[in-house]
Amino acid sequence: MSTILLVEDNPHIIKINSELLKLRGYDVLQAETIAKAKDQLRWHNVDLIVLDIILPDGSGLDLCRELKAHLNIPILFLTALGENQDVVDGLRAGGDDYLAKPYDFEVLIARIEARLRSAADVHRYFLYGCLKLDTVSLTGYVKNVDIQLTQKEFSVLLILAKNAERKVTQSELMREVWGEESDKENRALWTLISRLRKKLNSEVSRLEISSLRGGGYLLEQL
Repeated sequence: MSTILLVEDNPHIIKINSELLKLRGYDVLQAETIAKAKDQLRWHNVDLIVLDIILPDGSGLDLCRELKAHLNIPILFLTALGENQDVVDGLRAGGDDYLAKPYDFEVLIARIEARLRSAADVHRYFLYGCLKLDTVSLTGYVKNVDIQLTQKEFSVLLILAKNAERKVTQSELMREVWGEESDKENRALWTLISRLRKKLNSEVSRLEISSLRGGGYLLEQL
């Protein structure tokens, strides 16, 4: 079933929407701030975002623009700002749909279902430079050429790509991919990173995984 991220700072609304969506069979993630929303997206695959505009640490419009620059995830604005210009601003920021509060829950569900249908073959891909990762088939492509990733290689590369040009610690990778950290798993990670470097190392890809002081890694375009 699809996973929906609710980004909403009103505790009553986020509680009600979360409970009702779960009853409809959806997996639900919650975030009360932009920072928490980014953290959820960093570690989870999300199929749709229901996004408020007025948030404690910034504007949902800015978050939408930032996410749409590299993620193919449908975004449905759910906000108290309901004037025509507000709707225009939301859609021009990259929003796929817009629903003003107060709202009917069945209308919200119908909008979510419609967006999930239209995005079924789009949001499955994560793009970074010439790298394309298919989160359904767990396949990686450089310039549309399959680079033959194992499941763990795909998982590590997806985390690095989602955090491109930012440090990802060894502990974070171990926790997310292996579920634990030990000398044996650490050696497995080092070997895996070496294999990924060979698969990405070409004049065509111009992608590099750098080792950082303190046991972290960074994916960047050269």
